[in-house]
Amino acid sequence: MMPWGFLGQRDLLAIEEMDRPDADPERLSRTYARFPVINALLSGWHRQYRLHIRPILVRSGSASMLDVGCGGGDVARSMSRWAAKDGFRLHVTAIDPDDRAFRFASTARAVDGVTYRQAHSAELVSEGLRFDVVISNHILHHLDPAQLAGVLHDSELLTGDVALHNDLKRSNAAYVLFMAGFWPLGLGSYICGDGLVSIRRSYTARELGSVAPPGWQVEANGPWHIALVYRRDHQTEGDPGRSGV
Repeated sequence: MMPWGFLGQRDLLAIEEMDRPDADPERLSRTYARFPVINALLSGWHRQYRLHIRPILVRSGSASMLDVGCGGGDVARSMSRWAAKDGFRLHVTAIDPDDRAFRFASTARAVDGVTYRQAHSAELVSEGLRFDVVISNHILHHLDPAQLAGVLHDSELLTGDVALHNDLKRSNAAYVLFMAGFWPLGLGSYICGDGLVSIRRSYTARELGSVAPPGWQVEANGPWHIALVYRRDHQTEGDPGRSGV
């Protein structure tokens, strides 16, 4: 049995296999293809859609969204489908700097209103773009402190309404249950091994709150996730001088 302190601190030295430049292309493709199952079961995005995004659509009938670090693009596609089912139009731009993720997302089954770009958030800031909503899924634990600060600052500049970064919440229970429940999805992919590394690298709510800049709030998102949220109507315009990643 693992001691309670097993995940007492973030494991900043652990590296996910799919992040390595020499990751096996077939295993990587299977990993992207299986992300929709993981996100549908665990990530709580439909709840976040109802709480944060649908109210914007109700007010205006349509909205724009930026998905930062979109991976295989499944969250972006789900958001567009949920909005369409509710009778709204959600235009989603999904970006990822990794050419492998971009290629996979671009060749996935097309969903009306979703477009993909290989780009960093800072590039969109430099283009002067603005979106009603900025989101990300499972990227915060990948970032070093400078990158985290950059992405959050970029999000402040890019959003016209709300920015929402959803990530794993580190705990022994999450680690054990993920290992026990999702090992079948790990066969032939990086899902299980990298998922466990992700949990080891992720924050607790208190840790994330301690590194969040002013104006950002940590909110619970089910038992396994936490969200870092920024609401434009609660803020004043920030200093645009800092650069993101």
